[in-house]
Amino acid sequence: AIAPLYGLLHGLVFYPVCLPWMDVVVRQYGNVDAWTSAGLLALVGIAGGAICAVFSWGVAAASRKSALLACMLAPFLWVTLEFTRAHLPIFAFPWNLAGYVASGNLPLVQLTAVTGIYGLSFVVVAYGSMVAYAILSGRQRAWKFVLSFTALLFFVAVGGRYLVPSETPRFVAHLVQTNFAQSYDYPPDWMQVHANDLDELGQISVDAARRNPGLIVWPESPAPFSLQDAVFAARAQQIARDSASDFLVGAEDWKRDAAGARDAPGKWVATNSAVLLNPSGQRIFTYDKIHLVPFGEYVPLRRWLTFAGKLTADIGDFTPGSVYGVGKLPGGRFGSFICFEATFPDAVRRFTAGGAEVLINISNDGWFGRSAAPAQHLMMARVRAIENRRWLLRDTNNGFTVSVDPYGRIVAELPTDIRGQLEAPYDFRSDLTPYVRFGDWFAWLCVLASLVLLGMALAKS
Repeated sequence: AIAPLYGLLHGLVFYPVCLPWMDVVVRQYGNVDAWTSAGLLALVGIAGGAICAVFSWGVAAASRKSALLACMLAPFLWVTLEFTRAHLPIFAFPWNLAGYVASGNLPLVQLTAVTGIYGLSFVVVAYGSMVAYAILSGRQRAWKFVLSFTALLFFVAVGGRYLVPSETPRFVAHLVQTNFAQSYDYPPDWMQVHANDLDELGQISVDAARRNPGLIVWPESPAPFSLQDAVFAARAQQIARDSASDFLVGAEDWKRDAAGARDAPGKWVATNSAVLLNPSGQRIFTYDKIHLVPFGEYVPLRRWLTFAGKLTADIGDFTPGSVYGVGKLPGGRFGSFICFEATFPDAVRRFTAGGAEVLINISNDGWFGRSAAPAQHLMMARVRAIENRRWLLRDTNNGFTVSVDPYGRIVAELPTDIRGQLEAPYDFRSDLTPYVRFGDWFAWLCVLASLVLLGMALAKS
């Protein structure tokens, strides 16, 4: 009966320790007091703890039958619960899954092209389960198996690096790091105050594309950028025309709510969007972010979270998009996902399944400060490149702007906290990995195996 409590306590400790940047973001940019911020972080810990409680309950229930059954169940149940975390209504948050522990090893992480990140999580937890069983059983055969599997992992991790292919890219993109300080709010005269900064960014973009023609990318909107703003729209169009290049820029996009009637258009709504302008300055593609950040881009359950009144009053609501659209560039097609969406394997997979031959991730990680979050964010985005076997161009506001090859290598990067541009090599690929073709088949297999093993554990002898 006490096993679920152990899981809950694990979550209450693990998540606040793993995600302290949430407190920074909410306090600094949500303008709330320390107690409210702590309460919101505690809610995250409780939600994560509840999932851990299910895991500890399941393993404890299986252990009543046998240690072997419990250790067999553990990796399947763990992956099932990670998969659940990624698909929870409203609060889906697949951040720092177990598999990312091994994501820095180039040979091991190639498994994700077949199974997605969940296969790597399975390997990590299964190894721990094997060691636990060897300790609990004390059997020589179990220890021999652990040592053999350890040797295999070591051989793959060390020797396998020489078997991972490399690619020679044919194209270059100019990833512009805007390096604007993150602000709580933006005054009406922001564009006028920062005119010199915007002039500098425009010159950086145009000069780079003239030296070496290629796509220009600006990150997720770090400021009040909107193409409905005539001043910013004129700047963006001028950059595209002067550089004679396609220009992908993050912006707040305002549009009429489709729910309105034909003769009575709906209200204006804002989306967090990636907009592509062609070399003539015309808008030719827009992607509206689908997975919005709870308590960052909208407040879920706003009417019930009365204790967070200041937070719910200050955070504006974006409207989520609904289409995993694919745009066209000279040479091939691209999919562009925004910030937090890099943590969702299936969401990014949909772009590739829809025809994307290169992936572009724009993000504003300035919200995180210099916490562990930006590095964690990049770690997860790199795995998306491998799962999809696509080049990944990642452009951020203030750091971790990189080009990642289809096997997960960072082949070019820009220093953090500077304003400049990265000449990012990339190419187009059209082949489809098993993960792209079949989606989360491995995670669903773990769900099925968990149900079977739990059924065996709970069945009366």
